Amino acid sequence: MFELSSEALSVERVIAAVSHPTAGGIDVFVGVVRDHNEGRAVTRLDYEAYATMAVAEMQRIGDEIAAANPGVRLAALHRVGTLGVGDAAVVCAASAVHRGEAFRACKALIDEIKARVPIWKREYGPDGPYWVGWVDARCHDHDEGHGHGHGHGGGGHG
Repeated sequence: MFELSSEALSVERVIAAVSHPTAGGIDVFVGVVRDHNEGRAVTRLDYEAYATMAVAEMQRIGDEIAAANPGVRLAALHRVGTLGVGDAAVVCAASAVHRGEAFRACKALIDEIKARVPIWKREYGPDGPYWVGWVDARCHDHDEGHGHGHGHGGGGHG
């Protein structure tokens, strides 16, 4: 199960998707909205996604990890829309015969989702909105730290 949701995420649903009688361990990662990022206060954020491509890429990632780790079962849900501080943004789970395999597979799953899936995050705080990982085209030939209210961080989402 790899899905996007505009509703609150269910950890139990993700666990149920990977549960299996042969699984001796289930590892779960829940990413939540924090109140700060890169030195800025955060009051809420919006996630936007290219939904069809995002779900297909999450499935592809799951298939790759499962192929490299026979017997591992994987699932992930990712929120889209507006989230407040403390809301779950992503839930990933992996089950395996042994806990070590489940830990490694779950870590690989969230790491690859963050690196590859077309989901974009816009944070809001006292200084206004900020696209995380989005380099403003107006700034492409300026140096880092040029003082007009945003950084030039790496790509991906939180």
